[in-house]
Amino acid sequence: MKKKIIVTAIALIIVIAAVLSITPRRSSQKSETITSGTLTIGLEGTYAPFSYRQNGKLTGFEIELSTKIAKKLGLKPKYVQTKWDSLIAGLGAKRYDVVFNDVGITAERQKNYRFSSPYIYAKTVLIKPTSATDLKTLADIKGKKMAQSTTSNFGALAKKSGAEIVAVPGITEAMNMVITGRADGTLNDMGAYQVWKKANPSAKTTAIDLSKESPASPAGALINKNNKALQEKINKALTDLRADGTLKSLSIKYFNTDLTVK
Repeated sequence: MKKKIIVTAIALIIVIAAVLSITPRRSSQKSETITSGTLTIGLEGTYAPFSYRQNGKLTGFEIELSTKIAKKLGLKPKYVQTKWDSLIAGLGAKRYDVVFNDVGITAERQKNYRFSSPYIYAKTVLIKPTSATDLKTLADIKGKKMAQSTTSNFGALAKKSGAEIVAVPGITEAMNMVITGRADGTLNDMGAYQVWKKANPSAKTTAIDLSKESPASPAGALINKNNKALQEKINKALTDLRADGTLKSLSIKYFNTDLTVK
């Protein structure tokens, strides 16, 4: 009888092992994205040339880049437009899987989120009315009214430099403040200013390169802290796009220069 029980038990073990070998583990089926088969991307959509609307359609450097990354991941891109001041919080609330919005990689943000490897380096400029001869360096903004997004790297730099911050949601509003005299200037990205200036050629504004005072800061895709797998896949895609020249080509297309290296 004991021998029969042992044989039966062994047969049962063999059957269970066979079933397990052909049944996918639940963990391998778990999606790394909110919606299976889709990469949901948070962005402003009003921050040219990174992401903006042209003829009603989203376009820009980060639109093309994230589309190519999604394709390499075998996913369909889906875009969710959100104002900058609530963009990062939306990632924490799982409104999207990743943020592509020229987000600066900082130690403070890395405490709560993951970043991809850098794909662009933001070069800071001091934008002012051309007639404002007293604004030449970063030190000159002390005590001046600077139109800034309060949660951006540029806003933090302006505040640290002693400026009085006039809160705005983005560069369009900042430039309106500057050209109407409601702000003395603004700190922003060189590429973003060049695009704004191209669209507003008659505006009497000047941008001063602050690279020597404020070295170019890296920006990357922002990802939830617990999603290491997605971070690794995006990094692999970025490595491939850098190696085949796509990353550089996109930068030149939208910024007329290569901002993908320091």
